[in-house]
Amino acid sequence: MRMFVAGLGTETNTFAPFPTAEQGFRDTEWFPAGTHPDHPTFAGAPLVAARNRARQGNHELIEGLCAMAEPAGVTTRLAYETLRDRILDELRAAMPVDLVAYYMHGAMIADGYDDCEGDMLARTREIVGPDVAVGAELDLHCHLTPQMLEAADILVAYKEYPHTDILERAEELIDLLMATARGDIRPVMTLADTGMLAMIHTTQEPVRSLVDRMSAMEGKDGVLSVSLGHGFPWGDVPDLGTRVLIVTDNNPEKGAELALSLAREVVAMRGSTDAVFHTIDEAFDLALAAPSGPVVLADKADNAGGGAPGDSTWMIARALERGITGMAVGPLWDPIAVRTCFDAGVGATLTLRFGGKMCALSGQPVDLEVTVTGLAEDAQQFLGPAQSGLGNCAAIHGSGIDVVLTTTRTQAFSPHLFRNVGIEPTERAIVVVKSTQHFHAAFAPIASQVIHVGAPGVVAPDFENLSFTRMQRPRWPFD
Repeated sequence: MRMFVAGLGTETNTFAPFPTAEQGFRDTEWFPAGTHPDHPTFAGAPLVAARNRARQGNHELIEGLCAMAEPAGVTTRLAYETLRDRILDELRAAMPVDLVAYYMHGAMIADGYDDCEGDMLARTREIVGPDVAVGAELDLHCHLTPQMLEAADILVAYKEYPHTDILERAEELIDLLMATARGDIRPVMTLADTGMLAMIHTTQEPVRSLVDRMSAMEGKDGVLSVSLGHGFPWGDVPDLGTRVLIVTDNNPEKGAELALSLAREVVAMRGSTDAVFHTIDEAFDLALAAPSGPVVLADKADNAGGGAPGDSTWMIARALERGITGMAVGPLWDPIAVRTCFDAGVGATLTLRFGGKMCALSGQPVDLEVTVTGLAEDAQQFLGPAQSGLGNCAAIHGSGIDVVLTTTRTQAFSPHLFRNVGIEPTERAIVVVKSTQHFHAAFAPIASQVIHVGAPGVVAPDFENLSFTRMQRPRWPFD
């Protein structure tokens, strides 16, 4: 069997203050054909899964570009068309093929393209024709669109948030596409719209049990795959929303029945799927009253994984005002401050201005006398099996607070973020992570408790107060 696999994606926040250009992909995950490592990345999980299958049988794998950009604002037309056309040219050169598998986020928006995934899948179908199996692995924060379903044979979304199952879902995609190419199955996709938009945490009930039942349904009664597309609340496009996707083996009636049933279950959970958020002072009060640490505070509003700058200073500034000590914060995106710390060296003491650079919601820069306590070049952290770069990192300490500064704009995934530069998070009373939920898999096991904070920011949890102009209405919680 001859397989072509590539990846292109980003999560677009249409309210973010800066665009996504090609450099954003090159800075985050950029693997030209044949250069992807053997461990999974977000952009390359289907490629790693296909390599594993190719080693097990008489299969030929042709690799294309795998690229992902850290979430930000709308992708420039030049960047999207350039990268899309590069992958499609690689596909043309690989023809004939039996299957095409992509990583695609599912919420990528470019100038002139509300549905980048649907556009690229449709162009792929034009190249390969109707008889080649075509599919994609999606982030669960996707906009599931009619064009995507029309062009693809199979779409599979992550089930877990945090996304600890990226390799499992990639393997599922490759196996189903191979079965389709062999003629063993005839996949049919069915979609049901819940009429709602919600942040959904799969680590807590009632969603945890729903996800487990979704997994248990697969492989039975002709059901091949079950996905819940949460939607990405900060992407203002017509197809924004929470939807259920069912893939059956040529049984659209079964798919429609199951999709509608699960959609009704999700609707019944309205208002109970997101975390409870506290103000900054409420969160600090709860943390200070805790009998033991570390208490992990999640600064969701400045989550780079949702398109925020990752440089806000609201929580640091308030901790300084209140005299709170024994606190570690990270990651805070400030390449200029990192360069200054590298120039100064470990052990140097200086007055440093850091953070608060990108927009009004970033807050004011902090001016503080600090000591450089750690430096790391090309540092890494992990989300499940996936490795994620932090760039160069600097640890600073001042007024009882440790801050990890980074040159790569990213969110907190694991304690490696702190340990790379000599900070042991279990030895701090309070640990502030800039992340919505991905931190949970690795930080919850070491935390005495986890508190979600609704600070100011580009990814503030009260998304219903944003000015949506293109989303299809009516939709809960807006209507």
